[in-house]
Amino acid sequence: MEDNKNPFSEQIEENIEEIKEEQLKEEKIEINEEAQEEVKEEVKEDFEQKYEDLNNKYIRLAADFDNFRKRTQQEKEALSKYACAEVLSKLTVALDTFDRASESLKNVDNCETVKQSYEVAIKQLVEILKKAGMEEIDALGKEFDPNEHEAISQIATDEFEPNCVAYVAQKGYKMGDKVLRPALVGVAKEKEND
Repeated sequence: MEDNKNPFSEQIEENIEEIKEEQLKEEKIEINEEAQEEVKEEVKEDFEQKYEDLNNKYIRLAADFDNFRKRTQQEKEALSKYACAEVLSKLTVALDTFDRASESLKNVDNCETVKQSYEVAIKQLVEILKKAGMEEIDALGKEFDPNEHEAISQIATDEFEPNCVAYVAQKGYKMGDKVLRPALVGVAKEKEND
């Protein structure tokens, strides 16, 4: 009976096996493609969720920063107003002194009394401004500094070194390093020999 065996049976069985293997591969490929699509979809959803979370955090952070900036600006303005109000309230004391001096001088003919009242009021005003941080720029005899002095003339003199302040036309003031008003000065230059 073995002679009746189909000579192609081995070939047919090999072909059947190959076909089965290819079918399995195709099924695996289809399964893999489906799995990959599912994974891609999950990854996409995960990224979208992370993006949404980061975007929300960014929006909250931007809003927090904007609120912080506005609050800081308001505090700065309030501090500035408070500092100004404090100095002005202290200046009212000097104004009161000027008022009292003015009242007491209405019927005075003595110039010495007027002078003393004036000096008391000026001294009080200068003290208040010093306590607020303002100071006079020391200019006379100092080397000319364009950051603190404003030259209005040049004076030929032997009394001061060249490029030094020879006279002060108007006092200058500063607060710390900030110049509030430069001193108006005349600057010395060498005298020309005749």
